[in-house]
Amino acid sequence: MAQPLLRRLRDLHPDRPIDVLAPTWVAPVWRAMREVDTVLESPFKHGSLQWKERKAYAKILKKRGYADSYVLPNTLKFALIPWLAGIRRRVGYKGEMRYGLVNVMHHDEKDAPRPMAQFYAALADQPVRNLPRLDKLPEPEMIADAKDADAAIARLNLPAGTYVAFAPGAEFGPAKRWPASYFAELARTIRANRPDAQILLLGSPKDRAVCDEITAIVPQAHNLAGSTSLSEAIALISRAAAVVTNDSGLMHIGAALKRPVVAIYGPTDPRHTPPLSELAKILWLHIECSPCQQRECPLGHQNCMKLITPDAVWQPLQPMLAAA
Repeated sequence: MAQPLLRRLRDLHPDRPIDVLAPTWVAPVWRAMREVDTVLESPFKHGSLQWKERKAYAKILKKRGYADSYVLPNTLKFALIPWLAGIRRRVGYKGEMRYGLVNVMHHDEKDAPRPMAQFYAALADQPVRNLPRLDKLPEPEMIADAKDADAAIARLNLPAGTYVAFAPGAEFGPAKRWPASYFAELARTIRANRPDAQILLLGSPKDRAVCDEITAIVPQAHNLAGSTSLSEAIALISRAAAVVTNDSGLMHIGAALKRPVVAIYGPTDPRHTPPLSELAKILWLHIECSPCQQRECPLGHQNCMKLITPDAVWQPLQPMLAAA
């Protein structure tokens, strides 16, 4: 969702390098973007101020001689580093009262927040109120090396076939997860119609249990949750004929890799964080209680997800596989 900003900065400053400071776990995503010259891996722990460590790291950045910085997270601690590094121009949103730390300050409309991609992309403009919204943003684009995909397939001993990637997890919470039994039923339908299909279940170690539920019903599916690095997951998705996913990071990766995506939404709002690809199909019922933006269903029924049937997902998925 931040790549449209990078693309705009690259167009504005074609001769200037763009470096990204990012947590180690997400560094492979940035490395797969053409606009990024260097990825610097952040040594900081999540949620911790680590004042001494930030001061020490700021000295490293100061030696690299940056003239501009763009602070994407809205928290105070992320704005500290470019300020401590003495970077002259520090662009970002108001966030947690960051006056002085951010000296080119943008504001969003609280009553009508922009979609996240537009929210980030606007940082390339001057900070004016009520900035016109772009009708269409450039679609994010990631690149994956074919050798990386071959290596991942070989290491995991995956059989040849038509790969269909499932992303059944959701870091945000269980409310965003389409039922495991529905994923399993969809896997059965895919294999009945495409006997060569290999179902790849992708995710973090936290998603292993929900993927186990799927393989308990469909043993032929490959539970790779927690067994791949993010780099390998990116490489495998690049080979997928289609991706079926909850609203998750892997959904955005699939879209950026230009793979056909069926994205299943319930408690979150696809108008705010959609997969930015013309190849993506969004399923969202927008029932009365949705979007609630809650980690767990406050009403206990999770109808926003359960009422999206496996057949409803199979309908847009079928032509995607037919075209593979």
